[in-house]
Amino acid sequence: MSNTAEIWLLDDDHHVLDALAQGLKLEGWSCRTFDKPSALLQALNPNFFGVIVTDLNMPEMDGLSLLQALRASDEDLPVILLTGYGDISIAVNAMQNGAYSFIEKPVNHTELHKILQQAGEKRQLCLENRRLSSQLRESRRGKVQLIGDSPAINQMRHLLDLVLDTPADVLIEGETGSGKELVARYLHDNSLRSDQQFVAINCGAIPEQLIESELFGCEAGAFTGADKKRIGKFEFANGGTLFLDEIESTPLSVQVRLLRVLEERKVTPLGSNISIPLNIRVVAATKTNLAQLSQQGEFRLDLYYRLNLLQVAIPPLRQRRQDIPLLFKHFAMLAAARYHKPVLPLNQLQLDSLLSHEWQGNVRELRNLAERYVLLGPEAAFMQQGLPLADTFGSAMGLSERVAFFEQMLIEEALSATRGSIKLTMQALNLPRKTLYDKMRKYGVVRSQFKDDDAVDELN
Repeated sequence: MSNTAEIWLLDDDHHVLDALAQGLKLEGWSCRTFDKPSALLQALNPNFFGVIVTDLNMPEMDGLSLLQALRASDEDLPVILLTGYGDISIAVNAMQNGAYSFIEKPVNHTELHKILQQAGEKRQLCLENRRLSSQLRESRRGKVQLIGDSPAINQMRHLLDLVLDTPADVLIEGETGSGKELVARYLHDNSLRSDQQFVAINCGAIPEQLIESELFGCEAGAFTGADKKRIGKFEFANGGTLFLDEIESTPLSVQVRLLRVLEERKVTPLGSNISIPLNIRVVAATKTNLAQLSQQGEFRLDLYYRLNLLQVAIPPLRQRRQDIPLLFKHFAMLAAARYHKPVLPLNQLQLDSLLSHEWQGNVRELRNLAERYVLLGPEAAFMQQGLPLADTFGSAMGLSERVAFFEQMLIEEALSATRGSIKLTMQALNLPRKTLYDKMRKYGVVRSQFKDDDAVDELN
């Protein structure tokens, strides 16, 4: 079995180091060895996905000093100490100061393997929650972020990040409610064009006789009813991003002119002889297969190829079920802040119901449910949605994942209700301060997300 977390081994005894590394590699672990603490500290980075196993007694820096230095760099980094006979009391003291665990020499590889698996899972969860917390903070600052950690969403996010600051036009394909405009806004908000206009137009919602003037603009008197000059969406979005939703609804007669504008990067308003140069990114979106429409003669093939320079396919929600709990929690917390209501944690039956639903309306349907959940309460919201609350087996989440999700939501709900007060949260959950802090670190819960800027620190 291959293990994804990397193991860094530190020991000044090369024989012990080589034996440890060889044993772990045979069990599927990826290992890196160090014989000096300074070399390990220099190689470490904040996004290190792995576990550190270090000897306790070393000449350059002992294990306790190294532990202190590592925790100063990253307090959530799992550190396992290798101890000799007589060092047990020191190792126990180290655990009280943040070490993940300790192993006595000679090493029991079965025990070490089990501890490494647990520590690696904890590290992965910590890094995932850090990233999601960062996304939430960015969204609260006004920048659109894409919530989710499934492979499909990570792959899509990576593709978008590669082209953020290029002038390349983008074609987004996705089912109704999958978040096509959100993806377009992500491209805009995180690019160098973010301080310019983001202009969205639904090509299917504009009458055919008006769409040309809406897109390209017109001079007064250009046609019957044009009693004044109109700035078109292309000109209005100049310097920024133009989002053309439901591009498949554009009349064929308009597609010819649209192709010319995209190729020449110039637009001429109806009734004018003066072309306006464009510095613009065009993002088009469709819920249908444009290639198939083109073959049927219902969409211009040359326009399809021009738009299809970079294609982004948004996976439907049913194909990324592991994102459902994260998205639901995100939408519920936003609704709670908007409506000044608490967020009740999901129970296991409700969570199973969410994970087993087909979500034909995709993220939009999930967001609507989350808002009703906050406004009406769980039972009424699920009833209106037609979601079953009977026990369902074969859930996409195991017991440990359900418990962790439930526990995290309870903590976040309490922090939200107390506006980030640690003292009041401790009282609400009946938890000691250290236990609360440990659980917040475990789940990547950041107090600043819930604290009002004007809150009094004496309530901490």
